Amino acid sequence: MSEDSIGKDIIRGHIDGIVLALLSERDRYGYDLYKEVLERTRGEYELKEPSLYSAFRRLEGQGAVTAYWGGETQGGRRKYYSLTPEGRAALARLRSDWEFARRIIDSLIGE
Repeated sequence: MSEDSIGKDIIRGHIDGIVLALLSERDRYGYDLYKEVLERTRGEYELKEPSLYSAFRRLEGQGAVTAYWGGETQGGRRKYYSLTPEGRAALARLRSDWEFARRIIDSLIGE
């Protein structure tokens, strides 16, 4: 398994956290969130559309996000996603879990 695929597998396990974190900054529609991930990772990671929309559906089903239709734009109406109080609590738990895992992994394989 290549270094690149290992890193992407690790990231894939954190898609919900990525989505929640970006929604904690402001409401977003799918393509906006997709572009933000590309920009922040300088193109090194692309959040594929099926994974992104699966995360939106999963998080909406859990009550972590809500969706609403925005006004009309050149491309038509956009579906926006917004973080709920449950989503903020879930994000806090995910961040805490991430910090714990990062500390443990660093102590075992870090330099």
